Amino acid sequence: MPEGEVTRVEVAGRRLKLTSLDKLLYPHTETTKGEVLNYYAQVADVILPHLAGRPVTRVRWPHGTSDQSFFEKNLPSGAPSWLPRVQVDDVTYPMVQDLSHLTYLVNLNSIELHVPQWRVDADGKRLHPDRLVVDLDPGAPAGLEECAQVALLVRDRLGELGLDLYPVTSGSKGMQLYATMPGDLSSDQTRDLAQQLAQELTKKHPDLIVWKMTKSLRPGKVFLDWSQNVAAKTTICPYSLRGKDAPTVAAPRTWDEVERGAEGGRFEQLDLEEVLERLDSEGDLIEDLLA
Repeated sequence: MPEGEVTRVEVAGRRLKLTSLDKLLYPHTETTKGEVLNYYAQVADVILPHLAGRPVTRVRWPHGTSDQSFFEKNLPSGAPSWLPRVQVDDVTYPMVQDLSHLTYLVNLNSIELHVPQWRVDADGKRLHPDRLVVDLDPGAPAGLEECAQVALLVRDRLGELGLDLYPVTSGSKGMQLYATMPGDLSSDQTRDLAQQLAQELTKKHPDLIVWKMTKSLRPGKVFLDWSQNVAAKTTICPYSLRGKDAPTVAAPRTWDEVERGAEGGRFEQLDLEEVLERLDSEGDLIEDLLA
């Protein structure tokens, strides 16, 4: 199919025009836009619940991941009237409720999908966070092994507070750890809880963990980033692709894998093919996060 050719498809009962399906969005792996769209279609059942009710910020790569990208919050001009939207502060965000909405955004080369820790109600009112996230960002030469070690420490500490934790390798360098929240704490209170956790663990494990954002403090340690609980911040959505050289994924993992990784066993970022294979056998590993 020549680049620029339009393909008309029916998705969730709507007719969409898909363009340039042969465009290489990942030139290093020769992964095409059509393959990216196909990936999102195959993970729709597990990614849509994590997008539901959350304003979606996109990172777009118009010419593929070897070129420049840009963050986009506002709904693109010319977006179809059937695409849901919500006004938050001065920004009109798209909402993703079904595969047609997801496909429309991905067709705009929106490789990464980012969401906040809170949802909106039917009237567009921002609700209290329904989850807490801890982002683990390793400073070289620290890597995923050190992230796994820190993840176990975070799991044990939050477990003492009655919070179950769900690990996700970020598809980039590190990990995210999610905990379901009852919705009775504000974003500021959730941020404070995460910050206190980071400070406490840094004090106990100063050779492994750092809680301050100062980059000069990070080499060889894992930055325990509490700040993604700030209301204005977003985090990569579980099952979203990442805009790297290869089509890696923000991939839910098992605690068995994390424990092996903490002991030096094989523990790596996963690409889209590996995630699809796991879905066939395991389903959504973080479905309980949505309960």
